[in-house]
Amino acid sequence: PIPKYKELAGTFNPVNFDAKEIASLAKDAGMKYIIITAKHHDGFAMYHSKANDFNIVDATPWNKDPMKELANACREAGLGFGFYYSHNQDWTFPGGGRGPEVDEAGNPATFDDYFTKKCLPQVEEITTQYGPIEIVWFDTPGKMPKKYVQQLVEVVRKNQPNAMVSGRAGHGLGDYQSLGDMEVPRENVEGLWETVDTTNDSWAYAWYDQYWKSPKEILRRLIACVGRGGTYMLNIGPKGDGSVPERAKLALRQSGKWISRYPQVVYDTQASPWEHALPWGDVTRKGNTLFLCVFNWPASGKLYLPNLKSEIDSAQLLNGENPESLNWKKSEDCVVFDLPPNAPDPLVSVIELTLKGEPVVDPTWTLDPNIGTEILAEFATVENAEKSEKRWMEKFGEWKSVIHAHGWKDGSRAVWEVDVIEPGDYNASLTYAGEGRLVWKVEIEGGEQIQNQQNSSHNYQEFPIGWINFPKPGRYKVSAACIEGDVETASLKAIHFDRISEE
Repeated sequence: PIPKYKELAGTFNPVNFDAKEIASLAKDAGMKYIIITAKHHDGFAMYHSKANDFNIVDATPWNKDPMKELANACREAGLGFGFYYSHNQDWTFPGGGRGPEVDEAGNPATFDDYFTKKCLPQVEEITTQYGPIEIVWFDTPGKMPKKYVQQLVEVVRKNQPNAMVSGRAGHGLGDYQSLGDMEVPRENVEGLWETVDTTNDSWAYAWYDQYWKSPKEILRRLIACVGRGGTYMLNIGPKGDGSVPERAKLALRQSGKWISRYPQVVYDTQASPWEHALPWGDVTRKGNTLFLCVFNWPASGKLYLPNLKSEIDSAQLLNGENPESLNWKKSEDCVVFDLPPNAPDPLVSVIELTLKGEPVVDPTWTLDPNIGTEILAEFATVENAEKSEKRWMEKFGEWKSVIHAHGWKDGSRAVWEVDVIEPGDYNASLTYAGEGRLVWKVEIEGGEQIQNQQNSSHNYQEFPIGWINFPKPGRYKVSAACIEGDVETASLKAIHFDRISEE
């Protein structure tokens, strides 16, 4: 209830907040700027707002404006600074959505009341009282009419002409696209965009969530975003006393140490010409140089890079000040590198591949002979079925999404085009959700077909279907179909292939 929530603000006393420490942490993590919440959906201002007294100075015993300290700390550290502002929702101000429907005088409150009395004045405040800022990160535009968004953007342009406006301002008035919460794209995205993610599974601080992303997982998601052509903004939720959780700090600093070893891999780079991740890792690009980021080091000592049509000038394994030249051979368009038995970097090893010209790549998925290959339904062509995105919240704050094939009926199937380097038997499995026992069929067009009955899961588990044979190298069409059981509930996320070794 709003009165109790406002009363709760009186207990907020973040005595361990240290602006310089937070700026130092961001710097150590390899970040370039900090965006901090000025006002979230609850309506509480994390700065000293003259427009409304529900703020950190007037409503709490701490009685300080942390934004001034943080803005100064960022400038001293050479970091950019900016604000998040929830413009369309305010749960405690009359007319702001889920909040009161009448004003203090008992008159009906409208969205215009909220906008003119609180939202617009507060955006004026955050863009005039804290020096130069880099971004104003508006959020959840909902059905906010365009005229209101235009006014907010005009205020930013007037007061901070060099600041960018996030795409979540609405109505296409932002300067770049912001993807969904925790959405790391699986294929390249055109234009200027970012993904927003969290250090655990929750936004802000959640007492019930201690599942911190490891340094390797942070790097995996960062490089995936850079490799798809975008940027990565990572949320930290300080505790109620203002301090940052120790394990979040540890993971961020370890990630930052890796970035400091390989800055050329993540800064000022271009998207991967493969347009998606590869079984062993991912690729970023800088002109004619490719950076192969190897997360899964092949035990065989052979790393396969498929469908590269460009000529190679050199290849070296980066390892501090002593990069190691690599031997490689090219058969057709597949490059095979000879690697040492152990990965030189405990997190992600990097191969720098210099080409003699622009990279020319066929992005068709290729089954890796060493490492299991997962191909999402997102990359399939569906016949007599549907393919769409589904989003849900696993626990409060933890958004999940999947592009799934569904709406199965007679004649439905999902079809992938795949290249095979090493022929032979592969174990095929499917990741799906549904109800009850389902029978799935996997088929090579013009070749073998297999089927298996398995139980379902509600949250997309991987189930084996069986061995299937690719008789020779080349390009194949492979399909999957749900053929028996409660097929209307079947939701297919991905197909997997693991080569059966003949040695």
